[in-house]
Amino acid sequence: MIKQLSKSIREYKKASILAPIFITGEVMLDVLIPFIMAYLIDNGINKGNLQIVYSLSIVLVVFAIMAIFCGAFSAKYSAIASSGFAKNLRKDMYYQVLKFSFANVDKFSNASLVTRLTTDVTNVKEAYGMIIRIAIRAPFMLLFALIMTFIINPKIVFIYLCVIPFLGLGLIFIALKAHPLFEYVFKTYDKLNNVVEENIRGIRVVKSYVQEDQEIEKFSYVSKDIYDHFSKAEKILAFNSPFMQTSIYFCTLFIAWVGSHLIISGQMTTGNLTSLITYTMQILNSLMTLSMVFVMIMISLPSAKRIVEVLNEKVDLDSNENGLTKMKDGSIRFEQVDFSYVKDKEKLSLKKINLNIKSGETIGIIGGIGSSKTTLVQLIPRLYDVEKGRVLVGGEDVRDYNLKFLRDNVAMVLQKNVLFSGTIIENLTWGKKNATMEEIKNACILAQAADFIEKLPNQYETYIDQGGTNLSGGQKQRICIARALLKSPKILILDDSTSAVDTKTDAQIRKAFKEYLPKMTKIIIAQRISSVEDADKILVLDNGKIDAIGTHKELLKTNKIYQEVYESQVKGVNRNIDFGKKGGKNSEAK
Repeated sequence: MIKQLSKSIREYKKASILAPIFITGEVMLDVLIPFIMAYLIDNGINKGNLQIVYSLSIVLVVFAIMAIFCGAFSAKYSAIASSGFAKNLRKDMYYQVLKFSFANVDKFSNASLVTRLTTDVTNVKEAYGMIIRIAIRAPFMLLFALIMTFIINPKIVFIYLCVIPFLGLGLIFIALKAHPLFEYVFKTYDKLNNVVEENIRGIRVVKSYVQEDQEIEKFSYVSKDIYDHFSKAEKILAFNSPFMQTSIYFCTLFIAWVGSHLIISGQMTTGNLTSLITYTMQILNSLMTLSMVFVMIMISLPSAKRIVEVLNEKVDLDSNENGLTKMKDGSIRFEQVDFSYVKDKEKLSLKKINLNIKSGETIGIIGGIGSSKTTLVQLIPRLYDVEKGRVLVGGEDVRDYNLKFLRDNVAMVLQKNVLFSGTIIENLTWGKKNATMEEIKNACILAQAADFIEKLPNQYETYIDQGGTNLSGGQKQRICIARALLKSPKILILDDSTSAVDTKTDAQIRKAFKEYLPKMTKIIIAQRISSVEDADKILVLDNGKIDAIGTHKELLKTNKIYQEVYESQVKGVNRNIDFGKKGGKNSEAK
């Protein structure tokens, strides 16, 4: 874990080294000052030697100033190192998440990843800052102060040696009790963020169903759970301070008592006792500081483990940097394909899929909920890899292509339309950064988006709110389609991405595709048969298997599932028409 985390230090190694160096200098000066003070008292003040008093006073002032400067520089470099480490850690985690396949993303919830990138990184940053500064200062202070104490009077050292094991056992006990609670708390933070994320995303649904009280109760329950466990952990850690202070006071009293006897017997001077009491405070304060670092490490350790889980997550899709960068055409072939989300041969989402799609064909896919329509098309751009068999695009196995090249040539408009904060033109050029205005407008015309965009006050410079909340569902879908078309892919996949547009606009989009994109292979997943009835072939999926393949007319004659869907939709339309007529008569009567 430490090895993995240390990779994120990188350009901040210099600051990470300078901070301990300056802190070591500060410690040495802090330890020397009491020793010089003792000499000044015994040989200057007690003997009335003003020359020694003046000269050593100047030395003490110089040492104090040097200690201040060392402390300031150590704090500066510690801040630079810890902040830089946190920056790199977030960057490394974020880049790792961007490399994830869908299967990797499925392992972590969105809320969990947000917590790891924010709260967990902050905890590790604070711990790192304390380690390179305070955790270096305290042991050095402890060591040097013990050495100076041994030089003054070896007998006093045994008092410290008796106290240290007692303190160590106390800290171990506190750690064993508090650590499991902190692990639980940070996992619960994921739940809290998930509740917040769901509520913010679905705020319109919450308000329309008047479920504010229920959602507040849900949030309060998770929040209270965090509060209860964090409070319990903090109560355990709270014993650390009085435990340490009690040890310090008893140790100081015992040294003062022993020291006074040694002064009376002539084995120690007053200056030596003064410096010993100072060293006692330094030693015990060092132990107390170490206990604080220990507490911070206890808090950050679960966070560090969670960060390393993301960094060490093995991306199950090889991007194949040296893979193929040429694609013959947009043909697609599935050969005996099995697929499972959980990598279990007994729990297959797709079973023995054999399918051949010629370049330029338009393929419609129909099936019930859970029939694995989306799963099937996600294998084409390698959003997932097959469990068994092969998926070929342009005559080559998709795993042999460079992943970026493959996905640039297979454009997919997903079920959930995602637009990002920014202008319409910024969202459209996700497909092609260097697209000309003419190319952008042509893509929008094909997607039937140009009309409504050009009616907006700022047209293509119109700002889209987060999630596209200032656009209708149909407008978002058409912008997403235009974004995909702008890539000029060989294969275009529309995963139920015209469900929010009216049938007339849907028909216009399909007509434009047929007339202007004859060489592009088009796969359309739809719930409405009207969206796929003019496709070259229609694929009927049922429970992860291909139930039938054929044209609209062929399937109406031969396939029961297709017949049932068609009849239910036709009858539904007829009922709506009849209802409209009855409604009209009633309204007229009224």
